[in-house]
Amino acid sequence: MLFDPGSFVEIDTFRRHRSTSLGLADKKPLTDGVVTGWGDIHGRRVFVYAHDFRIFGGSLGEEHAKKIQKVLDLALKARCPVISLNDGAGARIQEGVAALAGYGGIFTRIVKASGVVPQISVMLGPCAGGAAYAPALTDFVFMVDGSSQMFVTGPDVIKAVTGELISQDQLGGARVHCETSGVAHGFYDDERTCLEEVRYLVSMLPQNSSSAPTPYVLEDPVDRESPELLDLVPTSPTASYDMRDVIECLVDDGELFEVHAHWARNIVCCLARMGGRVVGIVANQPQVLAGALDIDASDKGARFVQMCDSFRIPLLTLVDVPGFLPGVHQEHHGLIRHGAKLLYAYCNATVPRVSVVVRKAYGGAFIVMDSQSVGADVALAWPTNEVAVMGPDAAANVIFRREIAAADDGVGEHRRRVEQYREEFMHPFYAAERGLVEDVIDPAHTRRIVIDCFRSLAGETDLGVPASAHGNPPT
Repeated sequence: MLFDPGSFVEIDTFRRHRSTSLGLADKKPLTDGVVTGWGDIHGRRVFVYAHDFRIFGGSLGEEHAKKIQKVLDLALKARCPVISLNDGAGARIQEGVAALAGYGGIFTRIVKASGVVPQISVMLGPCAGGAAYAPALTDFVFMVDGSSQMFVTGPDVIKAVTGELISQDQLGGARVHCETSGVAHGFYDDERTCLEEVRYLVSMLPQNSSSAPTPYVLEDPVDRESPELLDLVPTSPTASYDMRDVIECLVDDGELFEVHAHWARNIVCCLARMGGRVVGIVANQPQVLAGALDIDASDKGARFVQMCDSFRIPLLTLVDVPGFLPGVHQEHHGLIRHGAKLLYAYCNATVPRVSVVVRKAYGGAFIVMDSQSVGADVALAWPTNEVAVMGPDAAANVIFRREIAAADDGVGEHRRRVEQYREEFMHPFYAAERGLVEDVIDPAHTRRIVIDCFRSLAGETDLGVPASAHGNPPT
């Protein structure tokens, strides 16, 4: 189901374990419980390893690990993507610490390949103990609802240690990791649908960090206008709308591949094509928490920006953000630290970057959402933009608090001061007059202008970064 018909080539078919402990001497099946090799997806070479649950429950033994390590080494040498089909019960207990050491070799290779070749993990069954860290290290994790689970300690261990009763699916099922923990990027109803989506994702990604994603023959006109955007986005900064509708208007044929669609839904991260070429899109979602940035949204956006930067995918940021989400819980759980991840990712990115202020952009969140000051190559805005330190109501309360308090009609005075602030600091050309955005554009022309910007920036190379082993991003 995963590969183009007839393209799969298996290696190490006849490999067996060498253990003689605890009855394994008489049980030495071929493959040792993992199928490895390579094949083609849309004509492009991809390496694969797949646990075979029929053999020792797909558990990892010494030879099993060596097979996976070999295919990872080959993929890195060939500079080709890697896909793992996970369906295993963790380390093979009968082989002791030799099995555990096998995980170390796998983890090291996954990290070595990180940012060099795309790595996709597909959960088709259980993934327990140390095995769960292998998918967590890869670029994308997909799960099948009702049949796949991931957890470090299973329900039996949790019951014995804490007394809590929980099922495998409640503990680490597809919906848990796609909606609550954020470990997985998407879940599907069945294996065939899941693998079809994996094939589609591969078509969006490059072979490696040295090559750009394959461009497609363009059918959707570059100069197509989108007058419907004028109706989609309300002029009122407090009215809700679905940012995905805006994205569908801008991208080729309205098609996009959203990641983490069910987690941190106040920010949208997706891959799509514009002008036939793949772009990564990060956008605030006014439908959820008014699009405010919180801990999870910051983590989600940062991870996506880093992935795009690793694989030379240009970034488009659509901004409609009221600020960072206020609250004791957010502050005490590290909103500063997590918000800094998104800021770090944007500041560190070297791919072409275009940002568009769709509506409001207040406070530090305006800076963090790829503003010109943190390195956006081209910053644009719609006429509905409101770029300011804070919203007009809050600003009036701070600046004119004495005047409002002294007025006979406090409500009317507040209203007048809000309008004064809005007229002086939040008119559509305030940011453009100060060079914070390059242009205020007609929303209907956004697609054409953004595509033209990316074409102009296609050969961009950042030579101003000092040499270093690596940065130290916030964690």
